[in-house]
Amino acid sequence: MIIDLRSDTVTRPTPGMMEAIMQAKVGDDVYKEDPTANELEHKLAQMFGMEEALFFPTGSMANQAAIKMHTQPGEQLIADKWAHVFNYEGGGVSFNSGVSCKLVNGHRGMITATQVEEHINPPDFYHSPLTSLVCLENTTNKGGGACYDFSEIEKIRAVCNKHALGLHLDGARIWNALVAKNQDPKQYGEVFDTISVCLSKGLGTPLGSVLIGKAQIMKKAMRVRKVLGGGMRQIGFMAAAGIYALENHLDRLAVDHKKALEIAADLQKLEYIKSVEPTETNIVIFYLSDDISEEKFVNALSQKNIKISTMGQGKMRIVTHLDYTDIMHENFLETLNAFSISDF
Repeated sequence: MIIDLRSDTVTRPTPGMMEAIMQAKVGDDVYKEDPTANELEHKLAQMFGMEEALFFPTGSMANQAAIKMHTQPGEQLIADKWAHVFNYEGGGVSFNSGVSCKLVNGHRGMITATQVEEHINPPDFYHSPLTSLVCLENTTNKGGGACYDFSEIEKIRAVCNKHALGLHLDGARIWNALVAKNQDPKQYGEVFDTISVCLSKGLGTPLGSVLIGKAQIMKKAMRVRKVLGGGMRQIGFMAAAGIYALENHLDRLAVDHKKALEIAADLQKLEYIKSVEPTETNIVIFYLSDDISEEKFVNALSQKNIKISTMGQGKMRIVTHLDYTDIMHENFLETLNAFSISDF
């Protein structure tokens, strides 16, 4: 039994999802003739109370398309220093859109309306890039699955309105935030211009993200997706997996959150753990004691058929997910508690 806690992207389709994939009605999506893809896009647009949606193969492509749709070369977006669009998308902001990032020193990947306002470049000062977009991430990846207080997002929207800025949400794990905070997705549709949602993180599909937005800006989405190489054909098979996941895997995210909290609670008791960050959803961030080698710790877990992520400087990450069973959970907790500081 291999226990893989590196990410919630390591899951495999459930039998029910495989059946949905096999039974999917498909067509050519480049012609917008794939009925299942169209159904998924309509379903998500309605769910978030927005006007249009478009399927993308990856979350990074969906984010990069949104940034390109919102900006012109030479402009600048505002994001937290830990933002996925800056740290984990291969420099796509500059490569694809010719845009720079004004990075904000937020808290656990989250920024405030006050910080946004402070980082907007004066529009009449031609020596600096024109600020045109704000990108938020909810939940935050490097921030350990932290969730924004929605009232702060509303304040950021007000700042964007005041300065005529676009507002994009990297909602790769928005499902976790919705479940953890008991929120209505339509709340997000009311304040954001565009939202990317991932179907493979948390919900367990093999691939796929959907960009949702207001009709005016989404007019550009098909063309930008084509430019980025994202035009696809019979994607209804993957869209069917997404529909199945939305109908069957959304509420169960609370199970992942519970297991993550239990892991965090156990870690806090262990002598070889320096600290554990607050755990709200399915990501646990913790730090090894200063004299513990990351390599030795990871190797010790590997010998027990357990995989986790290392983020450098003693920082470790665990992500619970659909394929992390109760038996695996018990085994993992027993393994953690069986270790002593002398093992590393």
